[in-house]
Amino acid sequence: MSGTFVGMPAFPVAAQEAVHDSTLRGNLRHATHTIRAKREKAVAEVSDWAALREAGKQIKDHTLRHLDRYLVQLEEAVTAAGGVVHWAADADEANRIVTALVRMTGETEVVKVKSMATQEIGLNEALEAAGIHAYETDLAELIVQLGKDRPSHILVPAIHRNRGEIRDIFAREMGEWGRPAPEGLTDTPAELAEAARLHLREKFLRAKVGISGANFMVAETGTLVVVESEGNGRMCLTLPETLISVVGIEKIVPSWRDLEVFLQTLPRSSTAERMNPYTSMWTGTKDGRAGEGDGPGTFHLVLLDNGRTDTLADEVGRQALRCIRCSACLNVCPVYERAGGHAYGSVYPGPIGAILSPQLRGTRSEIDASLPYASSLCGACYEVCPVAIDIPEVLVHLRERIAEGGPATRDGNRVLLKPAKGHAAERAAMRAARWAFSHPGALRGGQRLASRTRRFHPRTLPGPGRAWSATRDLPEVPAESFRDWWQRTRGGKDVTK
Repeated sequence: MSGTFVGMPAFPVAAQEAVHDSTLRGNLRHATHTIRAKREKAVAEVSDWAALREAGKQIKDHTLRHLDRYLVQLEEAVTAAGGVVHWAADADEANRIVTALVRMTGETEVVKVKSMATQEIGLNEALEAAGIHAYETDLAELIVQLGKDRPSHILVPAIHRNRGEIRDIFAREMGEWGRPAPEGLTDTPAELAEAARLHLREKFLRAKVGISGANFMVAETGTLVVVESEGNGRMCLTLPETLISVVGIEKIVPSWRDLEVFLQTLPRSSTAERMNPYTSMWTGTKDGRAGEGDGPGTFHLVLLDNGRTDTLADEVGRQALRCIRCSACLNVCPVYERAGGHAYGSVYPGPIGAILSPQLRGTRSEIDASLPYASSLCGACYEVCPVAIDIPEVLVHLRERIAEGGPATRDGNRVLLKPAKGHAAERAAMRAARWAFSHPGALRGGQRLASRTRRFHPRTLPGPGRAWSATRDLPEVPAESFRDWWQRTRGGKDVTK
């Protein structure tokens, strides 16, 4: 199934179906509440969390401002350490590069570390079309792959599945992919983990090619970093002879000193751990530096753009590129908890997906044009973000772009976007509001009229507005506006005396 979710319906349509799935909502409620409660405790242990959060924001913003320089420095360092750097402008180019590199080895199987970048570009499907079998080794990704499913969470891709469903998937599908599940498999976590371990071990020992992403890339040394909790990534990174890493260009940090900040904030925000159980780092190849190399025999780094430089050109929207993929915003979002990740139609679900996907892919499709509206703007996502991405600000910014159109950057070119269809009433309402707020006399007169006629106001809106007021109470108009109250009670008086 496509990792880019081509053909998915708009968010409201997909979400309407999801909210009626009681099993899905139960799974999501249990998982997200558990994860966020643990995160709160882990973050509370750190006395300087606010300072770490600000440091992460500043490091990311500095890096993005000087991204061209740091990418060149990274390429030089990786090359000096024996690696080969490839540049991919979009998903198609990245898939062609990786497919060609695998074919050069003569292998028809690869093992994969959990990677959102490879899901973003649909790499598994591209490899399959070329006759190459890609095996996911992360437990949750394995569940998704065996179930012919789609990931629905950044950190826990199979969050929408419960233990009974996972047991059934293992029993039904493992034999088709390799070692079958043990007879009499139950749904206890220990047995499920052991079944996955036995199934994957033979693939680890047989595979000659590994494919990964990276959580971070250190520009000064060319070092790549993968953090994980299971150890499967360590197996993929150390056992295969050839390693191919597909990494978004925004994952770079200038120095090891900068990396130290994120190795404190990422585990606490994602898995609620003080540090990740497995932190793997490699620099080039094992023969790349006369006895100093610690990487695989052959290493290829594919640097992926795929809309990132277009996003970088947006002064408001570029802050989405700070994201370190912790998924904290998903676990506190009331919309995600009820709709689930599949409704977002992207490998990046939840609040971060609502601002990242429309920027990487553009807003021409119905699904991407609907994502900035998949939010209540409650601000919980901003409060928990370890790099202080103001997601509500970007959501409002993208809503304006969709409703009003205007200048944007696509494929490196400045274009003028047309307003999306279906927003004529919204545009008219915003223009009327702008006129009213710029004419104080008219605003005051409207407020007084609304107050004097409030007994006649309906409880629900007519026409298209009925859908909005069907689930909300219309706010009551006060008997007197604040402006009139102020003039009547304190106007012209010095209340400090």
